[in-house]
Amino acid sequence: MVTFHRNERAASLPARLSRSWMLITAAADEERLAAALESEADSILIDLEDGTPADQKTEARERVMHWLNNGVEAWVRINKFGTEEWHKDVEELPKAKGLRGVMLAEVEDAAMVTRTAMMLPPGTPIIALIESAIGIVNAVDIARAPGVFRLAFGIGDFRKDTGMAADALSLAYVRSQLVLASRVGELPGPIDGPSVGKHGVDLMKDCSITSAAGMTGKLTLDPAQVDTINISLAPSEDEIQWARDLLQKQDGDAMPKDGSYLPRLARAKKVSQLAKTYGLWRS
Repeated sequence: MVTFHRNERAASLPARLSRSWMLITAAADEERLAAALESEADSILIDLEDGTPADQKTEARERVMHWLNNGVEAWVRINKFGTEEWHKDVEELPKAKGLRGVMLAEVEDAAMVTRTAMMLPPGTPIIALIESAIGIVNAVDIARAPGVFRLAFGIGDFRKDTGMAADALSLAYVRSQLVLASRVGELPGPIDGPSVGKHGVDLMKDCSITSAAGMTGKLTLDPAQVDTINISLAPSEDEIQWARDLLQKQDGDAMPKDGSYLPRLARAKKVSQLAKTYGLWRS
C-alpha cells in the first residue's frame, strides 16, 4: 500500500496563490497519485470529469473517496451541473475528509455554482471552469456567485464551442473577460487553460501570455510542465531586485516622492510578499 505525502511547500501555499494546477485522472493508480502529491505542483486536481472514462466513473469515485479519507488532501474536478454524475459527486464528496475544494466543469451561469455550493459542506471553495461562449458572457455573474473561489478557462472545449483559434490574439478578449470578472467579483486572478504538449521555450511563451493577460494560475496535465509554470508565473529576478531596491530606499531621501511613488511602493510590497511566499526572496 502506498503512503501518501504532500509536498510540504505546496501544502502550506494558500490556494489563492497557486500557480500550477495539476490535473490527474481519478482512474490513476496510487503510485501516480503519490508522485503528483510529492511534486512541486502548487495544487492537485483529481479529475472525475473529462479525465475519467464514462464507464469508469463509479469505480473512480469510490477510489477518490478512499484516497481522500486515507491521508490525501486534494481538489476534485466534478462533473457538469445537473448530470447524473454530478449528483453522485455532490452526494459522496461531503463525506471526504481531505477535500480541499472542487472545480465545477462547464459552468454557464451563477445558479450552477450556487446549487453546487448548497450540496457541499459550508465554505467549500469552488473553482468555476468556464468552457463556452455562454459562460464567458455570464462571467461577471458567475464570479459574484456565493461559493466561487476562482475562475478557470477551459480552452479546449471553449474553442470547440466557438471555433476560435488557439493563438493569443484570438483568445485575448476571452482571457480579459475572465480577468475583469475576477476583479469585479473580488476573486484571485483566474486560472488559464493547459498548454498540451508544450515544454521549454514554447511553454514559457504561453505562460507569458497568461501572465500578461492578468491571469495568475495555469492548468497542466503534465508533471514536466510544473517547474516552468511556477517560475514563469512568479516574480522574475529583475522584479524582485527592483522591489528590494525600492523598499530599501522608501524611508530615505533618495527616492523621489512623485505621483507614481505610492503605486510603485504598493507593487514592490506585493512582489516582495509573493517572492517570500514562493521561496524566491533572498537577503
